[in-house]
Amino acid sequence: MTSTGNDELERDQQVPPVGAAVLDAPSGESLPDEAQRRALTPRQARRIHIGISVFFMVAMAAGLALRLAQQSSVLVVGVYGLALILCGVVIELSRRGRTRLGMWMMITGVLATIAGDALLLRS
Repeated sequence: MTSTGNDELERDQQVPPVGAAVLDAPSGESLPDEAQRRALTPRQARRIHIGISVFFMVAMAAGLALRLAQQSSVLVVGVYGLALILCGVVIELSRRGRTRLGMWMMITGVLATIAGDALLLRS
């Protein structure tokens, strides 16, 4: 049994090439332009994550300045210092494309900093 050129042509039309994005909805209709525009490119996602990290870095620096003005404990200063270092690490991770890991680190770091600040100010 030999294959004809038509069979191969039909198979090529049904299977998208490797690495091609499939933009068709399950019903066979194409997605609306709005849905295609909402998807972020990896570069845009990295820039957004870097911007968020810079925002938190500035917020942690402001918190550190406020704590230094109040003459807080050295532990509180250390907690904010570690948070600033973590923000820098997250910026570098985002720059290298590890945005999910960076965001999880940022979330846990900011929550740990807030909790540490609250616990250390009580004592």
